[in-house]
Amino acid sequence: MQTAPQNRSSLFPVFATVLLAALAGCTTSGTDKAADGGSGSSLTTPASTSDQRIKESELRAFCPSVSLRDGTAFFSTYEKGGDKDPARVIYQAALTDTTRACQYGAGTMTIDVAAAGKVVPGPKYKSGTITMPIRVAVRQGDQVIYSKLHKQAVTIANGDTATQFVFNDKAITVPMTEKNNIQIFVGFDEGPYDTK
Repeated sequence: MQTAPQNRSSLFPVFATVLLAALAGCTTSGTDKAADGGSGSSLTTPASTSDQRIKESELRAFCPSVSLRDGTAFFSTYEKGGDKDPARVIYQAALTDTTRACQYGAGTMTIDVAAAGKVVPGPKYKSGTITMPIRVAVRQGDQVIYSKLHKQAVTIANGDTATQFVFNDKAITVPMTEKNNIQIFVGFDEGPYDTK
């Protein structure tokens, strides 16, 4: 999604407005409920059976959290041959906030992930459209069950102010699990794009 340049201080209201529109109609929850069992009496049901099972309502209340992985929230592009030279930065980008919404189907959970960010022009700024690599990965326990690298295009028209953008991945479908051990990560990843 592309937005016109905005003042840096207005990032949060823009992000909130866009995300409310983008995620309208979705079921959201940030609640992680423990598998602490039901309210049945231990005299009629052994504690090792149904009391310890997570109820369907608790499964549906779970929507995995989204995190920015360390070292992936910032991305800089340099003039050719000027890597790591601050005087030769074309632009610097940052992911600043994340959110998600979950919908539930027959044994599956569809997750809509969004992240707000901004692009700050550098000394070697040139107007035009830039493309940034953003990866979304979903991990269940120690296993990666979803990973996709996106190309996020943003048009930079003003070299004096930051340009805000909202990234969105609506295509995440994962199996529901009683363990509630799913985590979502978002961050910049320089590729290559032809790998997961």
